[in-house]
Amino acid sequence: MDEMKIIIWVILGIIYLVSRSKKKKTEASNPKPDDYRPEEKPMSFEDLLREIQVAKAPKPQPQPALAPVNEYKTYDDNLKKEEKPIAKTDFYYQDQDKIYDTYEKAKQEAFYRPSLEETMKLENTVVRFGQFEGYQQEEKENLAAAYAKELQEPASFKKAFILSEILSKRF
Repeated sequence: MDEMKIIIWVILGIIYLVSRSKKKKTEASNPKPDDYRPEEKPMSFEDLLREIQVAKAPKPQPQPALAPVNEYKTYDDNLKKEEKPIAKTDFYYQDQDKIYDTYEKAKQEAFYRPSLEETMKLENTVVRFGQFEGYQQEEKENLAAAYAKELQEPASFKKAFILSEILSKRF
């Protein structure tokens, strides 16, 4: 039955493809006059750019003819030479930050402070045994381990047989 359904769907697919190809052939043989465009050579990027620049450029407006003026002003004569300060090449970053001074000072003072071994005394240590016994969890006996231990004994053969019957599948 499943093979028959597949064959029907394949036949329907072939019929659909054939009808689509015939439809495309009829559309291609009868071009519409609105869609007809003569083949034109595609424009290059430079031609498109030239057209855009011409469209954006303002149209020159006619100006009245003036007498040519040959006098030019130069503003560069009065300029002073601008000098930039030279970058400091002998810059040492540790000279600029206060953090390094604080670190060096603390490092020097560390030699004068007593160490942990020197300051700690056994009398100051609080020793309380059994303080955390209330937080310990009681170990529960595992039920599977109990069954395994019981089934290993030869005297419990009857229990082992009954358990195997319960656990084995009939079907």
